[in-house]
Amino acid sequence: MMKCFTSSLHASRVTKSYEEAIDALNGLQSNAAVIEKKRQDREKNGPNVTHSNVPETKRLSELVGVTLDDIDKLNVIHVSGTKGKGSTCAFCESILRAHGYKTGFYSSPHLVEVRERIRLNGLPLSKDMFTDYFWQCYNKLIEGKDSDGGSMPSYFKFLTVMAFKVFVQEKVDVAVIEVGIGGQYDCTNIVRKPVVCGITSLGIDHVSILGDTIEKIAWQKAGIMKPGCPAVTVPQPGDSLQVINQRAKEIGSSLTLAPPIEKYGWSSSSLELGIAGDVQYNNASLALQLCHTWLKKMKGQQDLTKNGVIPPQPHGQSENVDGIPEANIFAVTDLYHQGLKKCSWPGRSQTLKQGRITYFLDGAHTPRSIEVCGEWFNKASSRENKENGRIVRVLLFNSTGERESRKILKPLAGCGFDCAVFCPNIVSTSGDHADLTNNMVTMEKQMLRCQQNKEAFVQLLQTASANGPSDSDEHDIEGIPRKRSKKEYNLKELDIDSDVNENLTKSYAQNELNDFANSTSAPHPFSHKATIPTYAFPTIVDTLGFVSCGEAGPIPSNVDLPEILSTASTVHVLVTGSLHLVGAMLSVLNPDLN
Repeated sequence: MMKCFTSSLHASRVTKSYEEAIDALNGLQSNAAVIEKKRQDREKNGPNVTHSNVPETKRLSELVGVTLDDIDKLNVIHVSGTKGKGSTCAFCESILRAHGYKTGFYSSPHLVEVRERIRLNGLPLSKDMFTDYFWQCYNKLIEGKDSDGGSMPSYFKFLTVMAFKVFVQEKVDVAVIEVGIGGQYDCTNIVRKPVVCGITSLGIDHVSILGDTIEKIAWQKAGIMKPGCPAVTVPQPGDSLQVINQRAKEIGSSLTLAPPIEKYGWSSSSLELGIAGDVQYNNASLALQLCHTWLKKMKGQQDLTKNGVIPPQPHGQSENVDGIPEANIFAVTDLYHQGLKKCSWPGRSQTLKQGRITYFLDGAHTPRSIEVCGEWFNKASSRENKENGRIVRVLLFNSTGERESRKILKPLAGCGFDCAVFCPNIVSTSGDHADLTNNMVTMEKQMLRCQQNKEAFVQLLQTASANGPSDSDEHDIEGIPRKRSKKEYNLKELDIDSDVNENLTKSYAQNELNDFANSTSAPHPFSHKATIPTYAFPTIVDTLGFVSCGEAGPIPSNVDLPEILSTASTVHVLVTGSLHLVGAMLSVLNPDLN
């Protein structure tokens, strides 16, 4: 059973079930037709940032009895970014809990159950507690809607309001708040007086909402900074660091850069992180700075940078990058280290072994994060014991939304997979997983996207086999120039290939849905075999049955197992491309997230 934060008081007040609450919450999702209309409007009119999000969230918070003054007292750590913001927040929560503080943590999306999004002392709310707070907020908003003729909030906006209600009511010492999308106009940006803000690594994502250049995206992400509030960021691509710095000056926020993790004084401790992967070092350093700043503010601590274990800096000064000073380093005490070490954040660089199959799960969903994920998988897979025979590598992938299939998949083309499987974020057709319901995209479109992903991967392998690697040192994996004076980087300049999506939209709409498990052979450029089998299945249950050769479920009908998979003694499956896909997998493999 999933560990959760519970209270007998809330259990005694629950009059409607958790399942009823989830059904009502799912009713707040925009349906597929509405989402499609918004997409068409964005294509016609350009990026459409909802400027009404913040004032509307303020109004809704007041309706449920939470004022901005109440939120000011939550001692918020507010974190935005494209990659690693959830991990950074998880590190922060764990560190401050190790210091003895009562923590609140709001994040998105969830993996298995929606109550994971709102945590107290590191644990998701219990079903009773979630249900009690849900109906408190839902009923108040229904009353407000009926009195002024308005409408109910969206799914994310409702949960944001509910999270602040929980944290105020439960009197947390600190609220760690992860931004949903962007920052400037995100619902979470009703926070007026955070103790400290963090901005994690940036990348190209959500371009129809945030803009199609790294600079535009940086402007949005930096919008969480507040006057007089310190902010910390990490090294950034392109000119985005300059944009963040300029915004900090305009807003009146003091900005510093988190130093490399090896610069800290680790005393007698060796660095251990509870979340795997080299990419986590940046996130951990950022979290250390955010927590150190928070603790100094809360406890009036002296700056601990003059400890004898601190490595000397060149010329006695911190480094300076693009005019941004490096944050002060300090001795990492045991409480900091325990917080980093004991931090648990499933679905990110997670390894799960079940019999002869080891699943490597990571919710990476941008080109750069997929590249890092591939590097982690190669290292982690190579460390496994190979005495029982050759390891067979399987890719299980999905990518959703506006992300370009070819661009996202490109970093994985050289990982030496023996088989590739594409699957939507649908657990089964039984409807038994209400927390994972997605009303915003039709099943047909999800299946169509899987076929597009599959075909894009086949084409990438063909290209790699014929031409070899073609990346330019002048650009990173997302196409962002490493050094360039121009301030604008259009998506077409970034060489984001959209031909696959355009050419495949109609060709698979009917025929491929009728025979969805159709296999395609693709050239394999990094093994002795000339081809690898590729498949697409409509559900996670079907996919697991196939990958496990019937051990974790029935093998889909009319599908012949490839010999390389059926005879393998050891199988390594990389699950990536979408955190929702990872969550759907975990709901079957490890629903308690233990």
